[in-house]
Amino acid sequence: MADKIKSEIVRIDLTDASYKDSHAYIEPTYVNFFFGNNGAGKSTIAKAIKSSAGLTYAPGRTASDYLPLVYNQDFIDENFRSYRNMKGVFTLNAKNAEIQKQIDEVTEKRTQVKKLLSEASDKRGKITNAKDKLHKDFLKECWERGRTLRDDFPGTMDKKGKSDPFAREILKHAPADIDMEDLRRLYESAYSETAKRYQRFTTIADPMVMDTVDGREILSKPIVNSADTELAGFLRDIGATEWMRQGHDAYSHNANGRCPYCGGDLPADFEQTFIASFDNRYQENLRLLDEFLARYKKSANELFVPLQTTPVELYPQIDLKPYADKLAVLKAAIQANIETIKSKAENPASAVALTDIQPILEDLAEIINGFNSLIDANNAIVAAGPTKRTECTDAVFSLLAFMLKDVIATYRKSDGDMQAELDALDAEIKAHNATLDEIKTQLKTLRGKTVETDTAKDSINLMLRDSGMRGFSLEPKAGVDNVYEVRRPDGTIADNLSEGEKNFIAFLYFYHLVHGSDSADGETREKIVVIDDPVSSMDSGSLFIVSTLVRQMIEICRNNADNRNRTAEGNFIKQIFILTHNAYFHREVSYSYVAKYDYASFYLIRKIGTKSTIKLCDDVNPNAPTERINVNPVKNSYAALWDEYKEVQSAVPLMNVIRRILEYYFLQLCGYEGSQLRQVILIQGKAEGRFKDADGNDDEEKFQLASSMLAYINASSIGMSDGMDFVEDCLDADECRSIFEMIFDAMKQKQHYDMMMGNQ
Repeated sequence: MADKIKSEIVRIDLTDASYKDSHAYIEPTYVNFFFGNNGAGKSTIAKAIKSSAGLTYAPGRTASDYLPLVYNQDFIDENFRSYRNMKGVFTLNAKNAEIQKQIDEVTEKRTQVKKLLSEASDKRGKITNAKDKLHKDFLKECWERGRTLRDDFPGTMDKKGKSDPFAREILKHAPADIDMEDLRRLYESAYSETAKRYQRFTTIADPMVMDTVDGREILSKPIVNSADTELAGFLRDIGATEWMRQGHDAYSHNANGRCPYCGGDLPADFEQTFIASFDNRYQENLRLLDEFLARYKKSANELFVPLQTTPVELYPQIDLKPYADKLAVLKAAIQANIETIKSKAENPASAVALTDIQPILEDLAEIINGFNSLIDANNAIVAAGPTKRTECTDAVFSLLAFMLKDVIATYRKSDGDMQAELDALDAEIKAHNATLDEIKTQLKTLRGKTVETDTAKDSINLMLRDSGMRGFSLEPKAGVDNVYEVRRPDGTIADNLSEGEKNFIAFLYFYHLVHGSDSADGETREKIVVIDDPVSSMDSGSLFIVSTLVRQMIEICRNNADNRNRTAEGNFIKQIFILTHNAYFHREVSYSYVAKYDYASFYLIRKIGTKSTIKLCDDVNPNAPTERINVNPVKNSYAALWDEYKEVQSAVPLMNVIRRILEYYFLQLCGYEGSQLRQVILIQGKAEGRFKDADGNDDEEKFQLASSMLAYINASSIGMSDGMDFVEDCLDADECRSIFEMIFDAMKQKQHYDMMMGNQ
């Protein structure tokens, strides 16, 4: 057997009234039967279908494609408020065969156009879904691959904390390969809560400043004494000229006429002799050397002291170590040069050369310029404020666009191709809808030529007579078009219709409305029909006619799923739902459809506490274990009691079901007296040890529960107790079931219990 065939409404999710928070749903087929007691939740299903609440239609179809017609108490009230008048029923029983033929042809054309429209809509839906998936995949990839930049630059993500706006922002920017370090510095300055200006490092104006100190040429000249005195000659001979000069310079001011080396008295003219022993050029060169040393030291101090003094607060991005290392190299080089100059002063005759400081200063200047560039960039960002934040955000998203350029290119191409297909389908759908509008106008014009109401009125009156209701009929209301009154044979208004009579007339009107329309330009096909308890208060004659008419409507719906061996013409009822609590009516309309598993479904509606439940009634086919079959939930009342016993959970309603089973089976069918049951179950049962606990001790609670259960079968059938036999709130459902099974076992009826429970 095939699987169930989906129809127009493919799913109904029920969330109102007693279905609230129950997560109940239905996946209906073409023909759907619902059985349940009054108040179980049937009307909620009917109202949901009429309002389209919670309904899912077949792909490409919507609620606007169908005319839902619901027969329920609301329908009766709306059409019989005064119990007198009924709107006219317009039918298409055309007297002009040619016009009817045109209607059929136009209707067939509409069917074909709707099919094309549905196919285009389905295709559009698939492409839309594919386009949506492409977009979601693109968003996901952008989001995943952009995670690092989002984490590193969170300030640029303002209001873009979700994948959709994040990806849209990327698409706005042209790709650019941005240097990460530059971007990081820009971000930290633009978005830092403590962003501020920083002092620049002292720059080196002239890297050659130490290599161009005036008087440097004296270092390459030998400075020698050429005086022609006896002392000068002596000093030259022993090589002590500089030793003598330095000693004189160091000690002459404290000599007090004595030699600082031997302590002997100096001649009175020693100073004149000493001065005469050193010529003027020698003296001049020594002076030039001393002045050069002084200038070199001064230049070194003027250069080094500012360089040594770094800004009080360093820019955080600066690593000072390379600067400090190079500054140490500079200091060492300058100190070495000073020592070289001093060595020249100690040995003026020697020629010396200084180490060039320019390369060191150039390296140091490069470091300083790098530092100042960073500081200047930071200070410019701080000064620019919001402008730099925008620049930073643009830079981040331009970098993202660069990182994702291949992904973006692929996405844009695929998205563009799909959009082109959608545009073409939209044009096709628009054309089909325009054609359908034209067809609707044609049908309205054609129907205007065939609309009449007498056929429907006469048909309703005939059915009223056939059902035995001969005391009234429908007659046109004077002065009002297409409105009828319910009149007695003497012409008076029928004011005192019974509830059953009113419901029967309302159903006959509904039946003709299903076949026709309530207006001249109304739609006559593509209907979804819901019939909710149609035989309320009706007698057997009316019930029979209603059952016959319902079966005819079911057959019209059946033609959509299986049009072989037609018993009714047409297929304008696309789906039908029949809900009832009347077991006789249910069997009358459903018995021949139990075997039609593929297009008919049976449901059982129950209410446990305040919650309604819906059960699809099917089972494994015993003759073909891989297939399933429908199971009609309406059985005889006794079998239904056992089904209820299996499902009910609460102890109080369970005891009511147990009472009804025990009364019917043991008292009515088997003919036992209550005293007999008590003798066998209680007296003999106790003697046989049926009321023992797991340890083999007498269980008085079990005995009392069994005693109460037997007493309870004589209690009120409405499920109330006087409270003398037991306290209902203290009942345990599992214990009740155990005692119930024990009763059948004690009465030697365990086989019957197992059969009804499905244990064999």
